[in-house]
Amino acid sequence: MESKSDASAATTPIISSSSSPPPPFSPRVVLSPCAACKILRRRCAERCVLAPYFPPTDPAKFTIAHRVFGASNIIKFLQELPESQRTDAVNSMVYEAEARIRDPVYGCAGAIYHLQRQVSELQAQLAKSQVEIVNMQFQRSNLLELLYKMDQQNQEQDNILSFESNDLGFLEDNSNTNSSMLWWDPLWTC
Repeated sequence: MESKSDASAATTPIISSSSSPPPPFSPRVVLSPCAACKILRRRCAERCVLAPYFPPTDPAKFTIAHRVFGASNIIKFLQELPESQRTDAVNSMVYEAEARIRDPVYGCAGAIYHLQRQVSELQAQLAKSQVEIVNMQFQRSNLLELLYKMDQQNQEQDNILSFESNDLGFLEDNSNTNSSMLWWDPLWTC
C-alpha cells in the first residue's frame, strides 16, 4: 500500500531543477495537469502543447473542441502553427466546435449565414427609413412654403382692406383714425 506522500508525488509532476533555462514559449510552471491531459487521463509533460491554451480551470473548453476535432488533430494543428497564432487558432476551434454542436449540419457557417441575413434585413430597414425621412423633409418644406405663401396673401389682403374708398372716390387709410380726420379740418383759421 502506498503512503500519502507517494500518492501525492504521483499526481503532482516533479519539476526538475536542471541547469537549462525554461523554454521561451512556456514561461509558467505547470503545477497541475492541463484540462486536456486531465480529460485524456495522461501525464501532462513539461512541454505540453495543449497546456497554455487549455488551463485546468476550464475543462469544458477542451471537452468541446475534443468532441468535434479530436485530441490528435488539435495537437497536430497547433504544432504546425507559429506560437503567435496558436491562441487565436484554439479560440477559433472552440467557437467552431460550439457552433457544430449547436448546429451539426451547418456549424458556424449557419450562424454566419443567419447574421448576414439579419444584416441585409437591417440594411433594407435603414434604407426604407432614410427614404421616409427624405419624404418627411420634403413634405415639411412644402408645408412651410405653403404657409409662407398663405401668410403673404393674408398680409396683402390686410393691406388692401386697410385702404377703403370714401364717398369722394379717394382711398382712405382706416388704420389711423386721427390722421384720417385731419382733412376735414379747415385749412384757414379765423
